[in-house]
Amino acid sequence: MVRVFLTGYMGAGKTTLGKALAREMSLSFVDLDWYIEERFRKTVSELFAERGEDGFRELERKMLHEVAAFENVIVSTGGGTPCFFDNMEFMNRSGDTVFLEVSTDVLFRRLRVAKRKRPILRDKEDGELKEFIERALEKRLPFYSRAVYTFNADELDDARQIGEAVSRLRALLKI
Repeated sequence: MVRVFLTGYMGAGKTTLGKALAREMSLSFVDLDWYIEERFRKTVSELFAERGEDGFRELERKMLHEVAAFENVIVSTGGGTPCFFDNMEFMNRSGDTVFLEVSTDVLFRRLRVAKRKRPILRDKEDGELKEFIERALEKRLPFYSRAVYTFNADELDDARQIGEAVSRLRALLKI
C-alpha cells in the first residue's frame, strides 16, 4: 500500500509532481484543495471568507483525515496544511511525507506568472511578492522540515524535467 503526502509552499510543484507520480504508478491522485472545493462546492477563497482562517483550517484538517484513509494515493496538500494542529505529525503517522523544497527565486518566478490565479498574491508588485514569499517560508519551514523526506523540486519546467523528478522521487521513496 502506498500513501504519499506532498508538502511545500504554493508553487512548489506539489500538484504537478503528484499527478505525474500517480500517473506513472497507476495510483490515485488527490489535491487536498480541489477535494475540499468539490466536497463543499465552493472555492478555498470563498470558504476562507465565510469561515475565517480558523474555520477553514478545521475543515481542512477533517478533509485531510478523510483522504488519509485512502489507499494507493498521492496527496498534494495545501501550502498551509502542515502548519496547523498536528497535521504534519498525523501525515507522518499515516504515510510517507515529502517536503518539496524550492528556492525562493524559483518560487518567485513561478508565482509571478500565476499571480492572477492566486487572490492572496494578485495585487503584489515584484518586490512585495518576493518579500511575501521569504517571510512565509521563514514561518513555515519549521513545519515543512518535519517531513520524513526533503526533495528538491526546483526543476519542473518541462516534461523531461518532470519525468526525471518522478524517477528521483520514486528512488527516494523506494516505490
